[in-house]
Amino acid sequence: MRLLFFAFTLLCLPSGLWAQSAPSTTTSVTGSSRVRIVLTDAKQQPIFGATVRLRLWTDSTSQVTTISDTAGIAQLNLRSDALYALSVTALGKKPLTQGIRLTKAQSTFRFTLEAEAKTLTTVTVTARKALMQQEDDKTIINPELIANSSTNAFELLTKTPCLFLDQDGNVYLNSAVPATIYINGREQRMSAEDVATLLRSLPPNSVERIEVMRTPSARYDASSAGGAVNIVLKKGVKLGRTGSVTANMNQGRFGNQGVGFSLNDGNGTRSTYLNINYSRRNNYDLLTSSRQLPGNQTISQEAYTRTPGDALFAGYGLGYQLNRRWEVNLDGRANYGFTNSFADNTTQIRATEGSQPFVENINTLQNKGRNGSLTQGLSSRYKLDSLGSEITADFSYSYFDNRTDQAYQTQFQLPINPTLVSEGTLLNRRQLATAKLDWIQKLPHKLTLEAGLKTSNQWLASKTNYVNILQAVRQPDLSRTNTFDYTDGIHSGYVQAAKTFGKFILKTGLRVENTNMDGHQRVPTDTTFRVRRTDFFPYLYLSRPVVSIANFPVQASLIYRRSITRPGYEQLNPAIRYVDQYLYETGNPALQPQFTQNVEANLSVANLPILSVGQNYTQQLFSSVLYQSHVNTSIAYRTTDNLGQNRETYFRMLLGIPPGGRYFFVVIGQYNYNQYLGQYEGQPLTFNRGSWTLLTYHQLDLDSRSTLQVNGFWSIHGQRQFYELGNFGTVDMSINRKFLNSRLMVTLSLSDMVYTNRNTFVLNQGSIMAEGSRRGDTRRVGFSVRYNLGFKKQREESANPFNFDGLNQPNK
Repeated sequence: MRLLFFAFTLLCLPSGLWAQSAPSTTTSVTGSSRVRIVLTDAKQQPIFGATVRLRLWTDSTSQVTTISDTAGIAQLNLRSDALYALSVTALGKKPLTQGIRLTKAQSTFRFTLEAEAKTLTTVTVTARKALMQQEDDKTIINPELIANSSTNAFELLTKTPCLFLDQDGNVYLNSAVPATIYINGREQRMSAEDVATLLRSLPPNSVERIEVMRTPSARYDASSAGGAVNIVLKKGVKLGRTGSVTANMNQGRFGNQGVGFSLNDGNGTRSTYLNINYSRRNNYDLLTSSRQLPGNQTISQEAYTRTPGDALFAGYGLGYQLNRRWEVNLDGRANYGFTNSFADNTTQIRATEGSQPFVENINTLQNKGRNGSLTQGLSSRYKLDSLGSEITADFSYSYFDNRTDQAYQTQFQLPINPTLVSEGTLLNRRQLATAKLDWIQKLPHKLTLEAGLKTSNQWLASKTNYVNILQAVRQPDLSRTNTFDYTDGIHSGYVQAAKTFGKFILKTGLRVENTNMDGHQRVPTDTTFRVRRTDFFPYLYLSRPVVSIANFPVQASLIYRRSITRPGYEQLNPAIRYVDQYLYETGNPALQPQFTQNVEANLSVANLPILSVGQNYTQQLFSSVLYQSHVNTSIAYRTTDNLGQNRETYFRMLLGIPPGGRYFFVVIGQYNYNQYLGQYEGQPLTFNRGSWTLLTYHQLDLDSRSTLQVNGFWSIHGQRQFYELGNFGTVDMSINRKFLNSRLMVTLSLSDMVYTNRNTFVLNQGSIMAEGSRRGDTRRVGFSVRYNLGFKKQREESANPFNFDGLNQPNK
């Protein structure tokens, strides 16, 4: 709280107290103010490298010139209330000439440059896109160079600075609560395992950018208590026809392979794209654990799981600009895959530590599965004016179909008993439909109003049938057979306003969400649960410049938001899901949602967040817990329960060298301190733990065509819910080399070079005392190639000289 108070004090201090003596790069004019020129193309993509000239209308000798940055923004100091002549030129765009006047009511001017139908001769442009940049309350990651050393979008996220992924596929930002995953602005309402499977089927070069929102505004769903990560996929480009062919492989104990093809075509008002990717992956997971039983007995287990699989992905879309104001986009994704996993689990029970086991079983599990999904989206945007006012509408429908055939066998070696064989079929079908409407209005006096409506509806049907086969006799296994139907509807609306008061920027909003959930288990017992509730979620954002360092302004911000975490259908379904004869899983239909209030203060330099401190206060906290059975103490069950409250305080710092030179790096350090207060198995719960996470990214240009990249993380004294983790991390390295006039990109990569991405864990809560370790096939050597295709247009069009394939690439 002292750090929060200090940051808030910085926020409120007059900026004059922090004035620096560093020379300015722009012309200083008496009575001047800062003006922002925002340049975009017809697709509202920023235009980098445009030359911006401004001169007094009455004095042609008074002229200032600058270049737009990677966000398409040019900033200068101009005399207030004076009329200026603006001239903008950019390669491949028609020149723009405009008269502007800087007033107190307007200091930002937005312009859209039209494409110029001319054929360019050979042009060489060398520039560096920023790896990270801040836009209001979100951090935008440019993933293109990282994608060269990745085989799928999931691997891409693991190598992205400021993101931390655990072994189960959860993505963490600044909290112990996982972040919500969006794709193209649409929430992926599925389990972490299902999201990870989806991301593993996406080719890495299909990702255009990654938007990280640690404290999303009222415009986003309130279900993002741990923040939000929006993965924006590439769509058709407006200028010309482009494409690429990719192939990659990496080898650990087992190998992964993939091939892909992409094609983009744009012709004036129309753009289309097609991405096709096939991947084959293979991995293993080794989990060892031991748990104390009453009577000083110990149960030990070692589970080895191998997970080969094949996946086919297709992404497609069509965009059409009806006129200068109105555009429509149709896009979709299709996934189809097969899995054939194997698991061996050895279980032993001993009377005392180190003694001979008196119970020993070997369990063998095989899963043959197929999964398919289809997502179709339709979106439209209508520009109300040239200032950025617009209305957007979006509708999407997704269908998921999963089937798994499972064969399970238990060999009883001590004492010797007949082998138990089980078979089962798991069917899961899910539909998700979402529709939303957003309105943004730019008004005079630096005022922006936003409002929107959204409805999201889900239908799920789950059916599982099992039989036990003992000495050729088949009998239904009622403990694992179940049928479950689930529907939910979340209907929401929000209003939000942003206003600039001198040097202060104030954004405030309110979101209301109505939740309707219905669950009905039909087999083995008839159970029903129903949730009906309406909740309000306020949001507040206050920001202002406080200091200038080396001519870079430092922006201080203070943010408050309230959010909700709703239990998923797996956590509510009361059916028993058998793991082995000593462990099963079950849902909790009485589970209540948890609510989190977040307060954060941060500082950013040159649009990069360098310092953050905040606190999350969660009520009705629910968490995955492991309880011991009251019927048989050797059996434990995993479920989800409301435990009480949690107070999490975090501190985050970023250090590095900005892009622009031959070498730059980013180092992020984050400290989290969690305090739990509640009940566990009916007994008082008090649990405190602090942990550090370090993330880093380095890039060195070896020459004009070769780049060395190193990235990694290290977790110290980590924590996942109530599991206390040991220290673990990884170091990855890749070398990129361009050939054939930069059309061919070859990448050699090493993942988890020193094999440190292995962790130990301890669980000591209630009657459960357990410990173990976990490791996987993370140390790998990889090789990938990408060839950029060039197509000759039937008629002359301008090429896009700023369509960079990497952070520092010439384009010819």
